Amino acid sequence: QVQLVESGGGFVQAGGSLRLSCAASGRDFSTYAMGWFRQAPGKEREFVAVINWNGGRTYYADSVKGRFTMSRDDDKNTYLQMNSLKPEDTAVYSCAADGEIATFLRDPSGVDYWGSGTLVTVSS
Repeated sequence: QVQLVESGGGFVQAGGSLRLSCAASGRDFSTYAMGWFRQAPGKEREFVAVINWNGGRTYYADSVKGRFTMSRDDDKNTYLQMNSLKPEDTAVYSCAADGEIATFLRDPSGVDYWGSGTLVTVSS
């Protein structure tokens, strides 16, 4: 059974940092792109970041560029380091996996696998 399990969410004051983790299991994800999306209350889901299969390429949403950093250490674990957090970063953050990095950027609804999400709350 394929699972993507997020952890590391929580409550933080504006300007603070959090590190989200995503643990993948159930299949070999070593050739998969991994990414993060977020959904704030009352808003649509939005792309946050994606990393390719070997960690050599990353793409970020303009809203998080320069503040968030995505990394992966093997085929099972990926991370999202979030610095200089703002209240507008408050959302449920979900990990995702797909065979093509382009899917994250062009057709997120087509992403193969999703986690259930972890809540990040940033207070002003």
